[in-house]
Amino acid sequence: MKEVLKKISISAIKLSKDTFTSDQVKTAWLGTNAVSTTDVNDAEIRLGVKLPEDYKEFLLTTNGFFTPTDTTESTFETIDKIDYLKNVDEYLIEIWSQDELAEVGRELSRSILIAGLNDEQYFLLVPPNADNLNWKYLKFANGIPGIHSYNDLESYFTSVLDLLKQLSNDSQ
Repeated sequence: MKEVLKKISISAIKLSKDTFTSDQVKTAWLGTNAVSTTDVNDAEIRLGVKLPEDYKEFLLTTNGFFTPTDTTESTFETIDKIDYLKNVDEYLIEIWSQDELAEVGRELSRSILIAGLNDEQYFLLVPPNADNLNWKYLKFANGIPGIHSYNDLESYFTSVLDLLKQLSNDSQ
């Protein structure tokens, strides 16, 4: 995970140096200091859920990660800011719980917001339940296409790195 995050940092800074702080440019890192396993355990107790291993690995690598693009990706929140979406944006869940959108609303009501608190889109973790025994990883925006699923956190970050490569090629 750390390797792909480092590549994202380098690519994003190379693409748009003026977007980032001088410290981020100097260190070529869009993350922060890692949290401790105690911090992770405390968050799990606060949320009442055992977080997925890859997200814990992320937190043990960096406590948050600044958005690598100015419009299409979200900033990953620090561990103290992650929370259930229903505690952050109850109105969104209400809208997506109506009529033919009810299934989406049910997923959103169970989801944990880990990125995008102040961005145009969210990145969510949906805990396992009786219908789905695995964690779900969702990038969610109110506009089209709405929801995009990922197999795991690393596949999401790999897609971000691919996007940055494409943007870099387009700018040349």
